[in-house]
Amino acid sequence: MIKENRVSKYLLYAIGEVVLVVIGILIALQLNNWNQHRVASEKEQLLLSELHEEFINNKKQLEKVVHYHRRADDACDKVTAMFPIDLEVVDLDSLGKYCFETGYMWTFNPSQGVINSLVNTSSFELISNDTLRRQIIAWSDVLTDYQDEEVKAVQFVNRSYGDYWDEHLNWNGNFKDQRIKKESLTSLQFENLIYHRKDDLNNIIGTDELEKVEGMIDHIIELSATEMP
Repeated sequence: MIKENRVSKYLLYAIGEVVLVVIGILIALQLNNWNQHRVASEKEQLLLSELHEEFINNKKQLEKVVHYHRRADDACDKVTAMFPIDLEVVDLDSLGKYCFETGYMWTFNPSQGVINSLVNTSSFELISNDTLRRQIIAWSDVLTDYQDEEVKAVQFVNRSYGDYWDEHLNWNGNFKDQRIKKESLTSLQFENLIYHRKDDLNNIIGTDELEKVEGMIDHIIELSATEMP
């Protein structure tokens, strides 16, 4: 009976030791999980802060670019309002100024360092907001759709539009320069170039591609700010 009692005590002691070891392991695992979660949360907040700042700056850049697109578009309207141009009565200073402004070639080239890093690395998994994750994934396609129209407009200015200017006029808008061919201002080709330029600008600022880019920028700014502490 004494031996059996000792065995029972040893078994209880051993079981107690095992229980303590298991509890210690569980506590250690819990502490490790908590620490990993804390580190991941800190990394997420840093990424969100950087993403927020990046898109704040992108929004400012887009607003400036669109401002010049609208100025060029308004200038096209002012020039077409003078058609057909009569060299005897037209104000060459105003015409030259507006024609110069039609050639504004600003383009939207947003900073994408943070968003590219998120998409192309495991850091993307740190973003816990599903809606923000979807916006980040969709950003590239939305941006490309918008930029395609800007690229087409720039190519037109650098080619057909620019060739005509190089041959007949000058880029500084000084239409009183005796070296330019003022008759070129009265040609149908000149009118068509201005109308074409107007169409290109309308495809940039008058369609839903710009609205989508603006909306996505605002949404990413909003979501990244919401998730920040």
